[in-house]
Amino acid sequence: MIIQNLRRSIISIQQIPYLFYLFKWIFFAAVISICVGSASAFFLASLDAVTNYRQNHLWIIALLPLGGLIIGLTYHYMGSSVVKGNNQLLEEFHSPKQVIPLKMAPLVLFGTLVTHLFGGSAGREGTAVQMGGAIADQFTNLFKLKDRDRKIILIMGISAGFASIFGTPLAGAVFALEVMILGRMRYEALLPSFLAAVIADYICQAWQITHTHYSISHVPKIDPQNLAWTIFSGILFGLAAMCFSKTNHFFTAVFKININYPPLRPFIGGIVIALAVWILGTTKYIGLGVPTIVDSFSEDLPYYDFILKLLFTAFTLGAGFKGGEVTPLFFIGAALGNALFFFVPLPMALLVGMGFVAVFSGATNTPIACTLMGIELFGAECGIYIGVSCVVAYLFSGHTGIYSSQIVGSPKHLIYGRTKGKHLYDLK
Repeated sequence: MIIQNLRRSIISIQQIPYLFYLFKWIFFAAVISICVGSASAFFLASLDAVTNYRQNHLWIIALLPLGGLIIGLTYHYMGSSVVKGNNQLLEEFHSPKQVIPLKMAPLVLFGTLVTHLFGGSAGREGTAVQMGGAIADQFTNLFKLKDRDRKIILIMGISAGFASIFGTPLAGAVFALEVMILGRMRYEALLPSFLAAVIADYICQAWQITHTHYSISHVPKIDPQNLAWTIFSGILFGLAAMCFSKTNHFFTAVFKININYPPLRPFIGGIVIALAVWILGTTKYIGLGVPTIVDSFSEDLPYYDFILKLLFTAFTLGAGFKGGEVTPLFFIGAALGNALFFFVPLPMALLVGMGFVAVFSGATNTPIACTLMGIELFGAECGIYIGVSCVVAYLFSGHTGIYSSQIVGSPKHLIYGRTKGKHLYDLK
């Protein structure tokens, strides 16, 4: 009896460090998430305001070159140290050099709002992630954190930003863990990442911010035929993701090679985009594109919608405008899924939902996070379809991605030999 009581006491004593660990990260999660969640709420409210203004004053699209010039000059003279955006967060995680300047947050916020006000095609995830990472990293010096803790802090900032901007705390927490190193996750950051995501999402909603809701009303029973069609669709979603990533990097390289003065890149890019909108006679392919995403779940869309959105977004970001890629990737995937309904015998809404997250999975190399996002957005009933399509898209997008600073921790396959430790842009 005495021995048993002694063992229980020892076990209890051994748990004490876990309590300190828990309280430590609850504190950091609360402080970081209050800041990041509030910043995301302000950003979303501001984004709605500028989007509504543009939709009610379409003439402002003609001033997109001016908006591009403003963004270009701002970053050239004030933001050269933070111009890499999301890739800078990844680089600081892998090779810590200096705390990310806080100015990354207001600069990317300003640049994204200007992009959307004048009619660029961009998203919002990049802005939220950069604001989250920059805000969180300020605590590194404030609390004199070691490199190992700083890495966790960066993950928490990304997690909080992603979760609060989309209202998906589970996906946000795993995305921050999964995006850092392809094929590897840091489990010591699991608890802090989840805490930050949940609290930031709560804070954002406490500011009366609402998120778009989607619905998949009918999910058929899984069988060999439906599984085969799901895999087939996942392959196409993966190829679309690869196409987007390569097109994005292509336009970025074209602008850098041909236009030496950076502020002129978004200026010239703005001229091209404004002319394209005028020629097409529609604003469908600029901005976030949320109305089209919503329509894609229940209405037939032109089969070419995903192609035009891909080109508009890749060109916008390649020219140097600010924003994210994820919401446009939602558009591309949803529109492609809608187009597949013409010959794939699965429900339209299910195909759209699969494409919604699977193209995102292939472009960011985060299949687990995207599967969780699909379940959070559409419900657990479609989880098998969502999971299979995300994993297949992840595989068939190859060793490409929108984040060129991602490092391969575990290759997607071993067909072409060793890829571990290389950056995505080093892989051919």
